[in-house]
Amino acid sequence: MTVQESTIRRGMFITLEGIEGAGKSSAIPILAAFCEAQGYAVERTREPGGGPLGEALRGIFLNPELTLDAEAELLLLYAGRRDHWLNRIQPALAEGKIVLCDRYEDSTYAYQSGGRGFPQGRIAELARWAGITQAPDLTFWFDVSPELGAARIRARKADRLEQEQMAFFTRVRSVFAQRQAAEPGRILRIDAAASIDQVHATLLADLAPRLKQHFS
Repeated sequence: MTVQESTIRRGMFITLEGIEGAGKSSAIPILAAFCEAQGYAVERTREPGGGPLGEALRGIFLNPELTLDAEAELLLLYAGRRDHWLNRIQPALAEGKIVLCDRYEDSTYAYQSGGRGFPQGRIAELARWAGITQAPDLTFWFDVSPELGAARIRARKADRLEQEQMAFFTRVRSVFAQRQAAEPGRILRIDAAASIDQVHATLLADLAPRLKQHFS
């Protein structure tokens, strides 16, 4: 039975997480092509971003010439995320699509709590207030050392977050690890230090049974 012939109760929300240089962004087209080859409709998106408001805020959020405190960062993220969820992610899921999103809630906890030291309880409170209460169905965490991540992005112009010190990304990585340990069923760790071919092969091997289970 093809996807079109089956009854889809709702779409599937998949997020990709990790520090800078982990390789998650380059994996989105691979995952999308695999899903589409199975007959699924795919919506690709990202954060910060995902829509007119989010993309406008992304320019502010990543601008290396601006200085933002932890509170300002968090408010920008949730202003964009509320719009993103209501006007793009939720409608796509209602249509039965697979949504592939480069960063989402886990990044906020990792960067704003782990990196910036913002209390996790305050982040959870703001998420509830903004109406962000549904977790992704599946998250791939691209785990790589800050040193390797930094080496991979050295050739490009660094944005505001990429200019942070190694200790910052060490703290960020630690929170990603904590969240994966707390939700191993949702968050799958990917060894992003492996070759690109190995990483992509692992992703597809992990994704295939999850798709079948979700849409069965």
